This record gives sequence, C-alpha cells and structure tokens, in this order.
Amino acid sequence: MDRGQDCSTTEEWAAYRRSILAGRYWISPDGPRPRWKHDVFSRLLRVFGGVLRLTPLLARGVRNSLDLRLTELELAPKGWPAAFDGYRILHVTDTHLDILPAIAEAAAAMLDGIEVDLLALTGDVHGWARNPIHQSVEPLARALGGVRVRERRLAILGNHDPVEMIAALEPLGFETLVNRTTALVRDGVTVHVTGLDDVHDFYSLAARRALDARQDGFRVALVHSPEMADHAAAAGCGLYLSGHTHGGQICRPNGRPIFTQLVRCRHAASGVWRQGDMVGYTSPGLGVSPPMVRFNCRGGAALITLRCGENDR
Repeated sequence: MDRGQDCSTTEEWAAYRRSILAGRYWISPDGPRPRWKHDVFSRLLRVFGGVLRLTPLLARGVRNSLDLRLTELELAPKGWPAAFDGYRILHVTDTHLDILPAIAEAAAAMLDGIEVDLLALTGDVHGWARNPIHQSVEPLARALGGVRVRERRLAILGNHDPVEMIAALEPLGFETLVNRTTALVRDGVTVHVTGLDDVHDFYSLAARRALDARQDGFRVALVHSPEMADHAAAAGCGLYLSGHTHGGQICRPNGRPIFTQLVRCRHAASGVWRQGDMVGYTSPGLGVSPPMVRFNCRGGAALITLRCGENDR
C-alpha cells in the first residue's frame, strides 16, 4: 500500500475510505502503519478503565469530563483581511456524544446565546463504531441548539466518523468539506476555507492536492488532526484549526499530555501554536474517548475572534 490513493470523485473517496477500514493498515501523510499497534493501545486503555472502575477516581474523572470550559481567543494571523476584522468562529470538535451523552447538556448550557459568524466542526462527532450515528448527531443538535450562526456551518470528518456522517450532519445545517475549498466573502474580499478528510487514518493524495491548490486571498485549513500543519503552512495557509488529541484527556499535573496519538507535528498537540507564519489551534474537544474521564485537562469549545494586525490594515 502506498502513501494514499488519489481519489478524484466522491465514489472513489468513499470506496477508498471503506477499504482502509477493512484492511490492516491506517494511512497517514508519512505512509501506512499497522493497525495492530493501535489495537494494543486500545486494549491497554480498556484495562486501565477497568482498574478505574474499582476506585473513586472514575466518578471524579467523569465529573471532570462534564466540567466544560469555553476558551475565548483573540488571534491575529498574518494577512488576515481588514474586511473580516472581528470575525467570530465557534470551534467545536471531538464531541463523541454517543460515548458520554451527558456532555450535550453541559455543552448546551455553556454555548447558549453565543452568536458567531462561522461554526466550525472539526470532526469526530461519532465515538463508537458499533453505535448508530443518531446517538451522536441528535445530542449534538441539542448541544448547539442555542448557538446563533450568522453565516456558515462548516464541518469535516474525523477518524471516528463514517462516510454516512456527511448526510447525517446536513439536517443540522452543516456543509461537510471533504478535500475541497469553499469561499467566505465580505465586502468583495475572499477568505478560502479548505477542509480535509481525516489525515491520521484516512490520508489520501486528494487531501494534499486540496491544500496545494493555489488560492488568492487568506487561507484557513480545517483538519481533524494537526498532523498536516507543516504541509498547510508550506501551502500558504494562515490559520489552522484542529482537534483529535483531546488535549491529552489524561495529562500530567502541569497539563502536558501523556499521550496524543499523533505520529507527526507533535508540537501542535494542544492549544495555540505556530508553524512558520501560520497560526494554529488544537482544541481539547468537547467529548472523551474511553475511559470516559479527564484529569488535568478540561474539555470544551473555543470562541475565536480574528483580528487583522496593524501591518494588514
């Protein structure tokens, strides 16, 4: 297997993604990696979760998972256009609400009444493959029910999201970008938003081609994992929004992740970071993966206000 096939049509992309699910390898930008390593890690997590159930730490960790935080950021990426000064993005990712549905109510309380220009959903709406999609999408609708979106709702897929997630998100008003670019226009000025399919497990040459396509104007990359940060910066993107790592979910007392599941660009595992002239943000996400606990790492969403710098006016 090579470093990712070139999927030029929706049908080819869907077939390629399903072939990876049925195969023995995940595909990342650096090539295939055997699935058994991830399976071993998952088994170890299940053992850890079993041990937690025997202690008071499980209840404490679940309470931590429900203690969400809205992170408010003001970023000034190089070249951000003056016409979009003050543009507000609500960045939501890794909701996994089929795993711990109670997070939906906590998120709804946190997000109620927020008004933004763009709602960006960067993947992993789903959690467990064996669960039907509606168990993750319906609580997501409740979580976002109080958010007022003036312009667009854009989504991308994560490594836990099936192909069918695209259709499931449509009733919520989301347009899902799969290795393609859409335009935001204000006062005749264009900002290009490129959304990629998950690159951690389902990388394809189409993702790289979407990033490398020449665009006049500021470029935003929505990618589930920060693992394309170097490629996006080289392609001229100025802002990169991602998730996938859960901020570590279980971290050291200083907040540093113990595990991130990243195979590259590990410097971008959490929070605000830079790659050349590009500004990036990796969210800890709303939800959790098993075990359903957080320690030293609060989940939540980000309210990002974008400003143009003095040199960009």
